[in-house]
Amino acid sequence: MSTHTLTPAGHDATDTHDVPTDTAGPHGLNRFWCGAFNAGDLAALMSTYEPDAVIVPGPGAEPLHGHAAIEAALSWFLGLGGTLRFEPRYWLEQGDLVLSSIAFVMDGGTDADGRPVDLRGVTAEVLRRQPDGSWKYVIDHPFGASS
Repeated sequence: MSTHTLTPAGHDATDTHDVPTDTAGPHGLNRFWCGAFNAGDLAALMSTYEPDAVIVPGPGAEPLHGHAAIEAALSWFLGLGGTLRFEPRYWLEQGDLVLSSIAFVMDGGTDADGRPVDLRGVTAEVLRRQPDGSWKYVIDHPFGASS
């Protein structure tokens, strides 16, 4: 397995924030998300979530539901700065649903006081194929499979 670090030019996003279609497979959503994060593109990140999606914003945190809550959590995450890279673990596909997992590390992020932030984890994610063939997160638990 390879490690992916994507820059603004390294993701499949267009100016309209198109999420990768079925031709990229569900794993394309992880690459797109990472590229959007590294570009600091909140709108592109939000385009990867279904309207009623759930995210768990940190270890031990309560799940957040819906776009407004997800946008707030991702805004905070983007505020850390840094560069995200990941290594795919698996994608288990059944029809229009996928259970996926990646191991990620964020380098160079800092908190509000300028202290380095060591952020890493192993995700547990559920994706659903959309009518247009794209994939979106239904459940995003960035630390769901971390030990």
